[in-house]
Amino acid sequence: MATLFEHAGGLQGLRRFNEIFYSSLLSDPLLQPLFGEGRPHHVEHLSAFTAETFGGPTTFTDEMGGFLGLIAVHRGLKITEEQRQRFVDLYMAAADTAELPDDAPFREALRSHVEFGTQVAKQNSHAETDDQLHPLREVPHWDWPAPHGDHA
Repeated sequence: MATLFEHAGGLQGLRRFNEIFYSSLLSDPLLQPLFGEGRPHHVEHLSAFTAETFGGPTTFTDEMGGFLGLIAVHRGLKITEEQRQRFVDLYMAAADTAELPDDAPFREALRSHVEFGTQVAKQNSHAETDDQLHPLREVPHWDWPAPHGDHA
């Protein structure tokens, strides 16, 4: 069975998706304050992170600072629940716009991935000490949903 990475169209499919998604973040009045004017390499990093999460190459960990760098970026942002939910909504809308596969198992995996990730980012954004950080310290690995709805 293909990995989520392969099913999404590999790095090219994920890059197209993340370009659309990132553009929507930068133009959203609720989320733009978290992202400012944007960063030139953000799409590349987001695509590499998603690729690694979905079973693709480990470039994010090997060459881009890995998960500890991601934790550092979110600290102090004080992400609200409204911002977290908007991020999820824009993520799923970008999947439609980018024409990522729309089969139910893939979309379930995509949604569970972004829901989990935004919960981790929100928790880390409020952490004032290392003990308050989410315990996750490496890129999570996502897979197809189990028949009963669980994820990896």
